[in-house]
Amino acid sequence: MAGAANGRRHSRDDVARAALAILDEYGLPDLTMRRLAASLDVQASALYWHFPNKQTLIAELADRIVGRAALTPTVEGRADPGDWHEGLRGSADRLRDSLLAYRDGAEVVTSTLALGLGTRSAAQGFADALSTAGFDPRTTARASNALLHYVLGHVQQEQQRLQYDSLGVRASRSDPPDLAADASSDFRFGVDLLVSGLSALHPAH
Repeated sequence: MAGAANGRRHSRDDVARAALAILDEYGLPDLTMRRLAASLDVQASALYWHFPNKQTLIAELADRIVGRAALTPTVEGRADPGDWHEGLRGSADRLRDSLLAYRDGAEVVTSTLALGLGTRSAAQGFADALSTAGFDPRTTARASNALLHYVLGHVQQEQQRLQYDSLGVRASRSDPPDLAADASSDFRFGVDLLVSGLSALHPAH
């Protein structure tokens, strides 16, 4: 009874917000139920009133991280609602920004997708743009997943490099000079390659 009472001292939103704060400060490996409970001044068992296990908590965090993309204004100069090409590029930019907003954001979303939990809206922006452009459902689903996996992979590497740089353990000379460009430019170059490839598959092509 005491555990349930302690759990009700905080809402599900309180717990998720505290978990996001820990994630941002310490990273995913150090986001433990024990640390989370201590930050809320409750017993660890009280957290299970809101989340039955750590996996469902991480799934909630992934949904919140991805959800930022739908609320983020379109990056200036990147998206025109009437152009599906720019719709894809804008969705990719917004998703990247949302993942970068939290430490280990890409890893959180990637691990959740691998478990088949949450993040159903992760590729929704891509799917909406492709569907509106007239792509068939199968192509829309496959292309959306390809774009999503590209964004997650690119951002995960970005975040790993940022962490290694902050620790002083990554030798900059390991990067080929011709590839050591700005991360945003590299990211958009990759998105443009995928969008160009999709243009060749467009029904009206």
